[in-house]
Amino acid sequence: MRAVLGGYFSVIAFAMLPPLLWQYAVALKRFNNYFLQVDFWFMLFAAYYCVVLLINYMAGGTAIIVQKYVASLVFCIDLYCIFRLLDLSDRRFILLTTGALLLMSVITFYFSIDGFFYLRSLDEASNPESLATYQGFARSYVYALLIVVATVKSVGMRIVLYALAAISLFLNGARSEFSAVLFVIPIIELYHARHKLYSIALTGFLSIWIGTNIDRIAGMLPQSRILQLFDLSHSSSIAARDQLSADAWRTITRNPILGDFASYADGHYAHNILCAWVDFGLIGFVFFAVLLCWPAVQLAANGYFSGRKSPDFILAFLFACITVLWALTAKAVPDMSIGAALGAFAKYRYGMMYGKTGQAQGVVP
Repeated sequence: MRAVLGGYFSVIAFAMLPPLLWQYAVALKRFNNYFLQVDFWFMLFAAYYCVVLLINYMAGGTAIIVQKYVASLVFCIDLYCIFRLLDLSDRRFILLTTGALLLMSVITFYFSIDGFFYLRSLDEASNPESLATYQGFARSYVYALLIVVATVKSVGMRIVLYALAAISLFLNGARSEFSAVLFVIPIIELYHARHKLYSIALTGFLSIWIGTNIDRIAGMLPQSRILQLFDLSHSSSIAARDQLSADAWRTITRNPILGDFASYADGHYAHNILCAWVDFGLIGFVFFAVLLCWPAVQLAANGYFSGRKSPDFILAFLFACITVLWALTAKAVPDMSIGAALGAFAKYRYGMMYGKTGQAQGVVP
């Protein structure tokens, strides 16, 4: 049971793909005008992705890298369907998600050793490879957190959730997920704030105070990989990622149009959007970059400063923001967060244009 709680992401993702696609097809048939431009562009993204993988597989591309990309595509499609069909007004679903978030927090605390979460060291499964990595566990945690926080109106309750998430992710040691949570907290609070300028000034003051006292704060905390975020010059991981980015750029300069699919050893890819240029060429790089920025720009310009507050809006905007953040700093592209961001974006736009009934409400697409 503990191993099931820890992992099997790929197995579950492939098993869930048919029923999720079926539910999406049912929604297309049931609701008027359900198919939007976002749906079209996501399908085009999936089609382009498949074509590139098929061509490179037939040309003798590295099988393990092709296999991982196939799994990544399945993750993207699953998450697109989930967030496209998500109903944040369903109280039972929110309660279950909150319960899952609390359970993941308990698991993190319970399986922490000397202030660090590490499932495999406890030998809790006959096959440790079936267990989630700390990064996979943290990613699931962040996704659940954003869903719950998007529906919480009480600022006090949101602060409790932020504190719980910060402690859990600090113990987990996943730096990109920890950074993402810190990144979205001011975005969420500024969105809900009645006095925007006051909130901006308060955020700036807190940032300056933390920046000037970072050494003292770090000295009060137990040792963790998270502390490397406060001094990147001493991070071996950052140095390695810089080298991988430099290698990717050299590949791009040699093959700027088509890239050079799987021209690196397994796992030695650029942990940013340059990976898309290497493996999917210039067209893929531009396509993915537009898909990343489009929801964030649209939502920032049309709704972030609106007086009307919407859980669907803030969920879509949060995923759009962290997807861009991760693409620039931490994750290979395409990452599964693209599916979540586009799915949530499509769900919000459909609700604004047609509502749950599918009847037009006079909102321009």
